[in-house]
Amino acid sequence: MYIKTLTVSDINKYIKKAFDSDFILANCSIKGEISNFKYHSSGHMYFSLKDEYSRIKCIMFKDSVRKLTFLPEDGMRVIVKGRISVYEKEGAYQLYCSEMKPEGMGELYLAFEKLKTKLNAGGLFDEQHKKEIPVYAAKIGIVTSPTGAAVRDIINVTRRRNSKVQLLIYPSLVQGVNASEDIIKGINRLNSIEDVDLIIVARGGGSIEDLWCFNDEKLAEAIYDSEKPIITGIGHEIDYTIADFVSDRRAPTPSAAAEIAVFNMNEFLQRILSYKNMMSNCIDNRINGEKNKLLLMKKRLKSYNPMMYITNQYEAVDKLKQMLNLKINTRIQEKREQLAGVNSLLSAHNPLNVLNRGYSIIEDERSDIIGSIKELDKKDKVKIIMKDGNGKFKLVHI
Repeated sequence: MYIKTLTVSDINKYIKKAFDSDFILANCSIKGEISNFKYHSSGHMYFSLKDEYSRIKCIMFKDSVRKLTFLPEDGMRVIVKGRISVYEKEGAYQLYCSEMKPEGMGELYLAFEKLKTKLNAGGLFDEQHKKEIPVYAAKIGIVTSPTGAAVRDIINVTRRRNSKVQLLIYPSLVQGVNASEDIIKGINRLNSIEDVDLIIVARGGGSIEDLWCFNDEKLAEAIYDSEKPIITGIGHEIDYTIADFVSDRRAPTPSAAAEIAVFNMNEFLQRILSYKNMMSNCIDNRINGEKNKLLLMKKRLKSYNPMMYITNQYEAVDKLKQMLNLKINTRIQEKREQLAGVNSLLSAHNPLNVLNRGYSIIEDERSDIIGSIKELDKKDKVKIIMKDGNGKFKLVHI
């Protein structure tokens, strides 16, 4: 039988397919102890799961990490669900984890999920019921242990961000059977103080048992009924409690809760200064704009000044006068030329010009011209006009 020679990549792919097609390996639940735990900056978790005889490499991607309600650590015994597959590049198989819970905590998890479902159905987690966190809180009430790391973290953050903000601390139990009742008293007490702007309920990290007092139904109702907005900063980033779901704002840590609650004075002053500069610039721009408008209107007013208009009209009148004189002179010259032509024509046809050549004109007593001998024979008196004068004569007919 012929056996094909495979590359390393080919054989790793083949093994991966074999693992992925196996039902048990694709859907397994394994219990063991965590070792070599590493929480990477990418959000992924890398660790090994071991018992007294063997170990297996594990990885939990950040999407699954976000669902965890506790922070895993070396030596912790857990139950992990996921699939076993091959990382082809290294030729190594490992457990890809989708769920993780501490071994022996099944009843607590069931109780947690049951209460969570109940309160969610009752509307205690609805966003529409959550109160707005004030931006500029002047006095902040804190319900926490007076000796824990949480209160120190909150105080340090407050001093760094805004030392003017007042912190009113209600010392409370944050672990144990009576802790939830003590926290409720703290919330109610701070609600009765009029000038408290908001409340922080805080506690440092711990196991699920340590944080269990924050999974109390009465505490959830007290947070929901609070007139003051409440920020919870309980445990580590991956720790979720019922109090976190019902609060108006959940912070991953007590320090983060203080960061949310306490406004940064330096940033506030810088913002005020920025607004001041913006306002000053706006005012200057507005004043300069109005000045420019005024100067423009002044120029327009000057250009439309009645005296300027009259002066301009003088020029127009002079131009009209010049045009009128030109037209009159042109018309007179035309008439003169016409008159000279007519005069020349009249002179050419003037009958008196004939007298200058020795001729004369004979008129009767009525000044009618006598143009023939026959008419002359009928007249007794005539008037003879010559170039140098005229005279009346009596005719003697022969």
